[in-house]
Amino acid sequence: MSAPEPEVRRVVVVHGYDAAPDQHWFPWLREQLTAAGVRTAVLELPEPSFPEAGAWQDAVARAVGTPDRHTHLVGHSLGCVTLLRHLAGLPRPWELGGLVLVAGFTGRLEAVPLLDGFLAEDVDVSAVRAGARRRLVLRSDDDPTVPAAATEDLARRLDAELQVVPGAGHFCGSEGVTRLPAVLEALLPRGG
Repeated sequence: MSAPEPEVRRVVVVHGYDAAPDQHWFPWLREQLTAAGVRTAVLELPEPSFPEAGAWQDAVARAVGTPDRHTHLVGHSLGCVTLLRHLAGLPRPWELGGLVLVAGFTGRLEAVPLLDGFLAEDVDVSAVRAGARRRLVLRSDDDPTVPAAATEDLARRLDAELQVVPGAGHFCGSEGVTRLPAVLEALLPRGG
């Protein structure tokens, strides 16, 4: 009798504005997933301090391609918007094993007016809701950048589970968030 096929085989992590693959909780997550035998890529997006929507979407399209039920995607902040746009634009039908959005949102942010152009267009998440088998949205109870209502609205639109992580700010290393067990647990329930 053979072992069951692993649910999660590939994870692509997409960072947000003014970030990089070696920051925040991304190295820790990559380390944990790699140790569990999951092919993990933390995407490096072009010009993270001056993001251009088209360039970011092209980079995500190259990294993710057409997803399958063994692929799981993780986005942080502006990376969530970019992932959602990629998935919403894919020819249907498609299937994604899971989607974890950390501090996700889709509308403009009062705290970061520099991103108004990037965020001018909303995302039709209906295809994402239909194609992603599991959907989880995480927010902190004290995020200074993304209002709680914006993240909660995204979770509602995606019909996703919403988890609140106490005291995590915007989930940045500068706020002490260098590990994010809630994401690992969503990808590898019960450590396996």
